[in-house]
Amino acid sequence: EITGLGWCGTRTAHASELAHFYEHVLGLNLVLAEPDFWVFELPDGRHVEVFGINYTGREHFDTGPVIGFAARDLPTAVSELQAAGVELLGEAGPTWQHFRGPDGNVYEIVAS
Repeated sequence: EITGLGWCGTRTAHASELAHFYEHVLGLNLVLAEPDFWVFELPDGRHVEVFGINYTGREHFDTGPVIGFAARDLPTAVSELQAAGVELLGEAGPTWQHFRGPDGNVYEIVAS
């Protein structure tokens, strides 16, 4: 059961410009900044993350922003994706699983 949007992340060659835009134009709350990585928290507690191209571990974010769909039961949601023949990307994290949609874009299921 999908309960809403749970997360959004973008990997871009213009990461510092996008992070600046999120913070200073959209007014998002910056909660973490590291080299090539920024985390912003929305009013509902969900996160928007920006990854620079030199940030390791998100190389599969190659189709644009990655949207995370919040699910009540992550293990069940992942099992249902597998049963439907959906391509899972990498190993599941403690609260997420990336997958490729039928449109070729990367998405994720995230625990709500």
